Amino acid sequence: MAKKIELIFKNEMGRNVTVSLDNPIEPVDPTQVAQVMDAVIAEDAFISTGGKLVSKHTARIVERYVSDIEI
Repeated sequence: MAKKIELIFKNEMGRNVTVSLDNPIEPVDPTQVAQVMDAVIAEDAFISTGGKLVSKHTARIVERYVSDIEI
């Protein structure tokens, strides 16, 4: 099982921009996630094709299960 945390921002054009990080620390602290997202926006850490990141949209944990099939 692979887990990621996805931080989803809005850019200057109003489009969603997702930043994914592997192996999030759990349990997730929503306050800390919000502070990190605010810091990313304040530092202009990323610029997308639609411009700078301007606001937080959402954050989520995504789990992926992979089952190999013998052939």
